[in-house]
Amino acid sequence: MNDKKIYKTREGSPYPLGATSEDGGVNFALFSAHAESVQLCLFDEIGQNEIARIDLKYCTDQVWHVYVEGLEPGALYGYRVHGPYEPQRGHRFNSNKLLLDPYAKKIDGVFHWASIMYGYNAEHPQQDLILDDRDNSREMPKCVVVAQDEFHSDSPRPPKPKVPWRETVIYETHVRGFTQLNLEVPANQRGTFAGLSHPNVIKYLKQLGVTSVELLPIHGFIDEHFLVSQGLSNYWGYNTLHFFSPHHGYISGGSRKEFREMVDAFHAEGLEIILDVVYNHTAEGNHLGPTLSFRGIDNASYYVLQSHDARFYANDTGCGNTLNVKHPRVLQMVMDSLRYWADEMGVDGFRFDLATVLGREAHGFDPGSGFFDAIRQDPTLGQCKLIAEPWDIGPGGYQLGNYPSGWAEWNDRYRDTCRKFWRGDPGMLPEFATRIHGSSELFEHNGRGPSSCINFIASHDGFTLTDLVTYKERHNEANKEQNKDGHHANFSDNYGVEGDSDDLKVVTLRGRQKRNFLATLFLSQGTPMLLAGDELGRSQKGNNNAYCQDNEINWLDWQCIDNDGRDLQLFTRYLISLRRRYPMFTAPKYIHLPDEQTEGVVQCVRWISESGEEMQERQWTEQFTQSLGWILDAKPLDKDADIEPERLLILFNASSDSVVFTLPRDPNIKEWHCLLDTYFSDGLPRNTSFSAVSSVELNAKTMQLFAAKFEM
Repeated sequence: MNDKKIYKTREGSPYPLGATSEDGGVNFALFSAHAESVQLCLFDEIGQNEIARIDLKYCTDQVWHVYVEGLEPGALYGYRVHGPYEPQRGHRFNSNKLLLDPYAKKIDGVFHWASIMYGYNAEHPQQDLILDDRDNSREMPKCVVVAQDEFHSDSPRPPKPKVPWRETVIYETHVRGFTQLNLEVPANQRGTFAGLSHPNVIKYLKQLGVTSVELLPIHGFIDEHFLVSQGLSNYWGYNTLHFFSPHHGYISGGSRKEFREMVDAFHAEGLEIILDVVYNHTAEGNHLGPTLSFRGIDNASYYVLQSHDARFYANDTGCGNTLNVKHPRVLQMVMDSLRYWADEMGVDGFRFDLATVLGREAHGFDPGSGFFDAIRQDPTLGQCKLIAEPWDIGPGGYQLGNYPSGWAEWNDRYRDTCRKFWRGDPGMLPEFATRIHGSSELFEHNGRGPSSCINFIASHDGFTLTDLVTYKERHNEANKEQNKDGHHANFSDNYGVEGDSDDLKVVTLRGRQKRNFLATLFLSQGTPMLLAGDELGRSQKGNNNAYCQDNEINWLDWQCIDNDGRDLQLFTRYLISLRRRYPMFTAPKYIHLPDEQTEGVVQCVRWISESGEEMQERQWTEQFTQSLGWILDAKPLDKDADIEPERLLILFNASSDSVVFTLPRDPNIKEWHCLLDTYFSDGLPRNTSFSAVSSVELNAKTMQLFAAKFEM
């Protein structure tokens, strides 16, 4: 403790939590319900030498606080929290370990694994009951005090686009992987927020037609020790350590302003940013994990511990621990983090990883839980797009369709059903119709509309679109887990050859199936989500769990896109333009029989067989019927209104043989105009006009879209 600086301090305030620069000094506030004392440690500019240690003498409502006069933004700090080391009682205090502030908005330094990072004797892992008394402050990253006006700008920021849900098209991507190999982005910006906001990147997204870009986790995260020991890393980023600071690896210039500037660049072009957030667990892992922040600050408050033995953690996430959002202070931290990203950082929405954890009360999952209530009443968060991954591995973890109004949900049943249908599985017709109609039986019961259903064929987790039609089995050998990780049920097909093929028939069929999947996605009721690169034919070589591959397996190789990839991109752009052109694809409410009235229009849906007649009950139950017609109909409620009637017909044929469809007869229809035929690589039909009494041939494994032209 020699050569320490002396700072003048005063009581300070318990609010706001974190380090707040104001009035010629900094206020520090840290929650800990069970600590016996707390010390603030200040470091020199390189973070190696502790220059002051200050006792937080005041504790108000379990928040320890102090105001340090003369301290300026840029100061490096951490905490030492004193209390009992009694794992059996849920307490793992160890004042020898420097701890990160849960509210830190910037982190200096990079975390490196070492035995000194554990609060117990890590040389003998089963001895986690024995405290490790080595000081780790030199090795630990440090928190940075940030200026309150860091984001101040003399010019107004672009407004949030506020894209209506019914117009939303989501594009799921990864900050690093999307630009790492893009030669149109400067080398020093590739793989960063600056690279993602490059004008050429935004131009590409605009031309594609998406409205909202969903980023895999960008909160500060670390790589798990078992991955580092294998020479791998946590590429996806689902291992959060700090919830208020952007991941250092995605910042090209060292300033967190780079993230805000990226958001502004997207907003200026009318594009939204949605963050994939991980508030269900932290990077501290299970009882044998390191002591880096929450565990050493107040383990018994921040984590859900097993009721029969508080030494161990509830593991509803499969990641070693579960964040205790039932605790009011932990819930407050989550809410404060979300508001920070929505307000100060400007993001438009959030996708919640393993969201069932957040809604689980003592009695089980509850759509009226404290977390959902806190979100609903919040004037900022209530206006954000909120998306749930509606499952976890805990008790009662699968909760698809059970989230409250205002929430959208990833629909894995849509994904699996579409995959099975186009693969040719028998008996899929009824559920396929239900899924493309927006899965009303899952979402409509609590007043939500089709946009609450997030439809997707592929996501970051699983096969890409190309791999879905190229591999029957997963090929995850590069993950070094003996190919035992990842989903075993992918509902995929290779069409005769496992992996790449130069057989023209195989390649042609695979291309047709990719177009079928994309067309189904964008012509379904609900909110479509496209995995980045699927529109270009990106492959992960059969790896369906590429979470640990920060390399060419995941990076989008812009230079190696072939003619088929460029055709698929143009096809995707065309599909999105069709969705935008015809309001029937984005109906605000579920449409059922009989005719329903909405926004001055009478709407209905009908299902037809190959004969052009209404589907009969027996036809729905025929196991090997694999063709279907879907009519979307809208006409003005007021016959004198200046609104033209609209009728769309989508024909599906998932069988391996061509079928002949009789177009449904209507004396008011002059002709049918064909807008789409997935048989062709560009999706554009060679025959476009058919009389009202025509029959059309639908080739094997294809679909077509028609628009009716009415007699005037």
